[in-house]
Amino acid sequence: MNNNILRRTGSDITEPLRRFFEGDLDTWLRTEEYRDEGTLVVKAEVPGIDPEKDVDITLTGDQLRITVRHEEKSEHKGKDGYRSEFRYGTFSRSITLPGPSDQNDVKATYRDGVLEVRVPLPDQDTSERRRIPITRG
Repeated sequence: MNNNILRRTGSDITEPLRRFFEGDLDTWLRTEEYRDEGTLVVKAEVPGIDPEKDVDITLTGDQLRITVRHEEKSEHKGKDGYRSEFRYGTFSRSITLPGPSDQNDVKATYRDGVLEVRVPLPDQDTSERRRIPITRG
């Protein structure tokens, strides 16, 4: 058996195996969520996308859903030949809001590879809150 073929095949297989065993964290849509003066802020790091084509943000009741389509392609040309590799997929994240919000009030921006979604939170009226008594049986 030709050792050059083995080495070449081994190097082609190494990267996908490494990603499989280490867990490819790039396949998950990671988000950061925090409150900023009555607004829920959700940030997602999604570099290399076109937000007008690749991002869908929907609000249904108290569910905010962010969906991102990502495609990446690389080509390597060398004296040993040509290799093309591509990765693509659709990744999404659902966030449960503390209550329903008006979709017209939700704002989204994309800058320097970071998607930021701002959702005004409903006023939490404490006058309707009451203590529920517990009876012993």
